[in-house]
Amino acid sequence: MNILEKIINDKKKEVKLDKIKSPIDQLKKKVSNKKYIFSNTLENYKQENKIAIIAEIKKASPSKGIIKEDFDHLKIAEEYIKNNAACLSVLTEKKYFLGNKKFVRDIKKKFNTPVLNKDFFIDPYQVIEANQNGSDCILVIINSSDETLINELISTADELGMNSILEVHSEKEMEIALNFKNALLGINNRNLENFSVSLDTTINIYKEFESALKNKIVISESGFHSNEEIKKVRNETGINNFLIGESLIKSDSITECFQKFIK
Repeated sequence: MNILEKIINDKKKEVKLDKIKSPIDQLKKKVSNKKYIFSNTLENYKQENKIAIIAEIKKASPSKGIIKEDFDHLKIAEEYIKNNAACLSVLTEKKYFLGNKKFVRDIKKKFNTPVLNKDFFIDPYQVIEANQNGSDCILVIINSSDETLINELISTADELGMNSILEVHSEKEMEIALNFKNALLGINNRNLENFSVSLDTTINIYKEFESALKNKIVISESGFHSNEEIKKVRNETGINNFLIGESLIKSDSITECFQKFIK
């Protein structure tokens, strides 16, 4: 069993318990329409010719262990927002990434910036829960979802005015993702089998499906360390949206690191 399968198995158990603690009818009373603020923000950045950074708040990962010891999600969010992050991505998976759903709630109480809830979505229940916590967007990993589940997750998000990002790692997965017209598309440069990273993943997949992707919101995820790398992907694909986490979180100064990316 690989790490992704372990995470999904544990997630199924977690959701089962959550449904007992907070029944779905109870959650539905507290939902709100998010009016697609996440995608609208990315579109605005593109119109203004500004690089859209989706800045990630993540304490740990299975491949790297703890990324930041003195982790304070609100401080990190504040620094990202001060530096004009387009949106935030917040890891809420608790066992392998040391995340917490309260991170989203805390951030949305204090800031108005759109938030992607980064977790492993395996049940529409989680979409309603994410909305109730304040999230504007969910992530659906093609690798761990069948088409029926993808449809259920996206439909639930749509009903709540939330965006969905379908995350792909290969040409085969992009073929599946393109069947879902309303979804944003995230190309992850990290190989899920061995966790190696290559920005060529975004470039190669984009070029393979260029005509189908021209009018889509596409996000390049993982592996960025410099403005030169962003420029390379931007010049070769026209992609304007970049999800960046580890280099920002691990840096001595988030502000200095952020400014390097958007200079």
